[in-house]
Amino acid sequence: MQTLIEQEFNLRQDLIYLNHAAVSPWPVRTASAVQKFAEENMIEGSLQYPEWLKKESELRRQARLLLNAPSVNDIALLKNTSEALSVVAYGLDWKNGDNIVSSSQEFPSNRIVWESLASKGVQFREADLGNFSSPEDALFSLVDEKTKLITISSVQFGTGLRIDLKQIGEFCRDRSILFCVDAIQSLGAIQFDVQDIHADFVMADGHKWMFGPEGLAIFYTHPEARDRLHLNQYGWHMVKTQGDFDRRDWEPASTSRRFECGSPNMIGIHALNASLSLLLEIGMVHVEKEVLIRSKYLIDRIEAHDGLELITSGLKNRYAGIITLKKVNANNEKLFQYLIDNNIFCALRSGGIRLSPHFYTPISQIEKTVEIILNFSE
Repeated sequence: MQTLIEQEFNLRQDLIYLNHAAVSPWPVRTASAVQKFAEENMIEGSLQYPEWLKKESELRRQARLLLNAPSVNDIALLKNTSEALSVVAYGLDWKNGDNIVSSSQEFPSNRIVWESLASKGVQFREADLGNFSSPEDALFSLVDEKTKLITISSVQFGTGLRIDLKQIGEFCRDRSILFCVDAIQSLGAIQFDVQDIHADFVMADGHKWMFGPEGLAIFYTHPEARDRLHLNQYGWHMVKTQGDFDRRDWEPASTSRRFECGSPNMIGIHALNASLSLLLEIGMVHVEKEVLIRSKYLIDRIEAHDGLELITSGLKNRYAGIITLKKVNANNEKLFQYLIDNNIFCALRSGGIRLSPHFYTPISQIEKTVEIILNFSE
């Protein structure tokens, strides 16, 4: 395993990369796949297009495995998480007075699109996840007979709070409420099972924990929920008889391909296919184990020092790969810049420093980062 990690990750020796919750570096195999694809285009154009389509099909199979989706027919390949959320938001029938329940910690992608439905008389309700005994109870407290959908991030982008998706899914199923999950901060970091959590819609870009490129996202729809979505984008790629360009009559594909209106992002498909092959080769059981080991190590080191404040919950099953902290009595914006200046790549989120190591990140680099934070003075 260590040999494989050394072969696949070729980061600068002076760089500590703790920003997988933003944009991950590519494994060597991903960069090689893109280079091969580019050279093929340069020399042969689209001569190998049938082989490219096989890569597209393979990527759907990989996504099905990563999500434990029942079928590849449940998987669409869209541009990004925001597009997938928009497909849901503007595909559903809304009635004046309907409401959507979410949290006040959501990334803008999982807020703005729902707020935009106000013109249709739809209310967007944001739960304060810290005001109840559990974040799930906070969400449930806002649900009434007019709640049509609960939408939540599996892991919050700023605080790193991990949500009990199964509990929410069961709650929604029992009340015939739709359940939408923005999984961008967990897919590729921890195990995910759309069937176990009773999800109707799940979406995630590939460029974070999945080591893929920007501009390509996985979108899962449960078949029953899929049939409730009206289409707002049309084109040659989403029809049932794809490739029969002389045919005048048409109907949408019955599969999730109906949401893919035009030409696929082939270079992105080749890249994400390579990246997911690494995750699946290593196995998500091992990936999750190593991600959580690194997260727990950070939590323990932070909690051991009075000068550091843990923003992320340290409770079991309430964190994944994101650990956010503050340094007490310090300007954390200056601390962030100090870390960047010292080649520690992280992010400034929720008023603190967000660290997001992946399964391969050396523990020694995490320890060095904590020491630099402790030694920082203005």
